[in-house]
Amino acid sequence: MTQYEICNPLPLLDDIGKPHNFGWSRQDNILYNPIMVYGPRYNMTESDRYIVHSPTHMAVFEIRDDGWLGYMGTSIISLRDKKRSTQTFETFFPLGVYNLPSNTNAGSVRWRRNKTHLDFISMGGGTRIIKADIPEHGHNRSMRCALVLSRPETPFAESLVTSQPWRNDKYAFRYTCCSPWFYVEGVVQFGSAEIVFTRGNAWGILDWNRSVRPKADIRYWAAASGQSEGRQLSFCVGYSWADFSLGTENGFFIDGKLHKLDQVTFHIPLSNWLSPWRFTSNDNRLEMTFAPHQERLDRRRLLFYNSTRRQVFGFFSGKVQLDDGSVIEFQNLTGFAERVKMRF
Repeated sequence: MTQYEICNPLPLLDDIGKPHNFGWSRQDNILYNPIMVYGPRYNMTESDRYIVHSPTHMAVFEIRDDGWLGYMGTSIISLRDKKRSTQTFETFFPLGVYNLPSNTNAGSVRWRRNKTHLDFISMGGGTRIIKADIPEHGHNRSMRCALVLSRPETPFAESLVTSQPWRNDKYAFRYTCCSPWFYVEGVVQFGSAEIVFTRGNAWGILDWNRSVRPKADIRYWAAASGQSEGRQLSFCVGYSWADFSLGTENGFFIDGKLHKLDQVTFHIPLSNWLSPWRFTSNDNRLEMTFAPHQERLDRRRLLFYNSTRRQVFGFFSGKVQLDDGSVIEFQNLTGFAERVKMRF
């Protein structure tokens, strides 16, 4: 399949709000103005999600606006004793109230409710700061954190940015950006425990999405990050009912440089999602296994809105062929895979 790489800044929407200029890019140079979107605001989805992990813990921070229903959610996952705690705060009909930025390069997000807050702060040089204070985070424990996410030590770290249409809805699109290569430093205080993230031993993933939804969609997505053979290695792979003919969401990153893949297939053991998975690519560049160790199910419903996210955490191992033909092998990269089913 021939994919189209967008190398120069291009607008996502035309003068009447119809999406065009589909493809993929190494930088966030797709120009998006939510005011130009054709149709009602409740058909739009905007979400910022950060996943950070150390050898012992994973933490997920998300702010999501699905038009009908929005929420701020955080999860703390223990990778050793296989326990987790999740806290969410819902907003009915948010319709843009979270003021999420229109691109990944600038703009901060500040969520507030009484004494609870979550901040995604964008600093110069691509550095991000996550600050949270949640007095009650499951079982009456508090959660506070201050985390600094910094880019790889390369002149120009690359992301995987995609813009995809739907074949049966000319106004629907998905505009995504994945940056799975952040170094993480900081502390999460969870109840009486202190979870420390140190540079070179902790990693972060940014999953960023802006879209106008069709009436239904199923999306598979997986991401992980870590080190292999003394180099930083990370990836994101996925597919959905969108049209990926001009650009897939599949790529591996070595020290912040993107190596683009074509189509990747998830081979999921449907009878038991905690059994080993396989991942393969149609260009025979990827062979990967996934060893899950715990699962989380999240359901949300409101009137015509129905969303189910099935999320599995674990470790990825395998080998991938890079753009120059060389092959790199990796073992036990920490990450997760998920399936999200949505209907409106």
